[in-house]
Amino acid sequence: MPNIKSAKKRVEINERNKERNIAVKSAVKTSIKKVFESIKTEVGEDKVKEAVNKAYSVIDKAVTKGIMHKNTAARKKSRLTKHVNKGTVPA
Repeated sequence: MPNIKSAKKRVEINERNKERNIAVKSAVKTSIKKVFESIKTEVGEDKVKEAVNKAYSVIDKAVTKGIMHKNTAARKKSRLTKHVNKGTVPA
């Protein structure tokens, strides 16, 4: 446990940021899973496109907040698009 005031504050800030990062990363995973669910249930192209747009939005927000690197986001979006175009779900 730190003794210096600034170090104590830094610990508190790191904890707060860690919780936020976990929540945002979870939201990204959830949005991607919703895309795969919409592909699996074959609800229609409109619903799949809507889910993909939502997932893109969540991923881009994670990049904007500095939680995810831009190349990681690009890779996730690329793989997601590849699965949507094929109409498959990863194993």
